[in-house]
Amino acid sequence: MTASVHQAEHLLFSVLLQLIIMIGAARLMNSCFRRVGQPGVIGEIVAGLMLGPSLLGHFFPGLSAEVFGTSASPPIAVLSQIGLILLMFQIGTDFEFGHLKAARNRRATVTVAIASICVPFALGFVIGEASAPTLAPSIDALTYSLFLGVALAITAVPILGRILREYGLNQTEIGVVAISAAAINDVVGWILLAGVSAYATARFSTLQMGLQLGGLVVLVVVLWLALRPLANLLLRALPIRDAELPPNLMAIVLCLIFALAIWTFQLGIFAIFGGFAGGLLFHRHLGFVEAWRRQVGQFVLVFFLPIFFTFTGLRTNILGLTGATDLEWLAIVLAAAILGKIIPVYIGGRLAGFSHHEATILGSLMNTRALMELIVLNIGFDLGFIPQNLFTMMVIMAVATTVMTGPLLKILLPRAGHAIPVGIEA
Repeated sequence: MTASVHQAEHLLFSVLLQLIIMIGAARLMNSCFRRVGQPGVIGEIVAGLMLGPSLLGHFFPGLSAEVFGTSASPPIAVLSQIGLILLMFQIGTDFEFGHLKAARNRRATVTVAIASICVPFALGFVIGEASAPTLAPSIDALTYSLFLGVALAITAVPILGRILREYGLNQTEIGVVAISAAAINDVVGWILLAGVSAYATARFSTLQMGLQLGGLVVLVVVLWLALRPLANLLLRALPIRDAELPPNLMAIVLCLIFALAIWTFQLGIFAIFGGFAGGLLFHRHLGFVEAWRRQVGQFVLVFFLPIFFTFTGLRTNILGLTGATDLEWLAIVLAAAILGKIIPVYIGGRLAGFSHHEATILGSLMNTRALMELIVLNIGFDLGFIPQNLFTMMVIMAVATTVMTGPLLKILLPRAGHAIPVGIEA
């Protein structure tokens, strides 16, 4: 056996062992969290964090290094991103955007999106300016403050989509407005993040931002005028038979998803939005959606998502805060993040015509940060925009705002006339 073959076999063994642990831990924690009334996805997030330096790496560093190494391996990193792209495609297919034909829902989406971006961004910037001398004395204060504003403005589209599905809200007006506003929220957030990165590296230019926005406009036009009719023709040429996807259709759709992911990645707004855009092309074709969910969707949720959660967890250490000053700033960050989302979104929902309970549900949903926040934080940390202690505070905020979504929904949904699905009532 040559050295290269032996090395490949060793890598395969390592990846297979990691996959067994990731998938098993995610399923176990999914079941545990469902038993206590939390959405299963929250348990999967916690499982990912537990496998990283926050638990396993802290108490059993030797075992952690032996199984996962000092950082996630390239195969795991790639698999995690592929899984997220496929999840976003599924989220795009799942929503009934016909609700947006109603003027109130269109108005609510725009109002909620603006409120959920501007107010948290402003609060994050103010906190950044106030905390920079204490928490980030060695980092450029303006870059630090701008990044903190972007980080507070983020809403987690993938996790929000899974929560909406688990609570049966994915085809309701509230769910559609929430996911639509969150998608706008995150696209704007990624554009802002690109701008902050360009400024910090002295590469900012009006031309670059204009090209990025122009690329988004071109993408929307191509999706609407070319790819939407193409999707219709494709499904007529390769129809769903006996509720099964033809292999050729599945292959073409996968290629389309990955091509759109490359497009949005090149625009600087993250590849996952290419998957989401691809899902929107097919959401009206219910037979395709059902067949895809059964043949591909379950595999994505059970196999790919735990990999993504663990990949992020391996880079996150929530045990790093020490001292009264850190805890005081943590409390400030938590208050600003939670109130800065829920209150503005509530006001926007009320202005758009939603009831008190519906607007409160909207605010609670938009407060979900989860792993989209963790992605942004890891980028900022890698680029040197934030120090380790603030990184830890923001991770805690991301987890806390997501964990609180389930209990809030269980309280608010019955008051708004929505039943709690069987299995998560407790």
